[in-house]
Amino acid sequence: MKALLWLVLAVAIVANALVSLTVPDGIQQVAMSVGTGGVGIAALVGLVTLHRRERREQH
Repeated sequence: MKALLWLVLAVAIVANALVSLTVPDGIQQVAMSVGTGGVGIAALVGLVTLHRRERREQH
């Protein structure tokens, strides 16, 4: 599960950078940036949640 979340985070970061570089300014760029940013944040939240759960189970 962690590997998948890391992959999703990496893809979201790359996609967000590509959107910023290739899509002309406007509502389409904003929508795509918000979408890829949301996916990245969701993956990051999932990684933090898994990390905290694993730490809790160790103690």
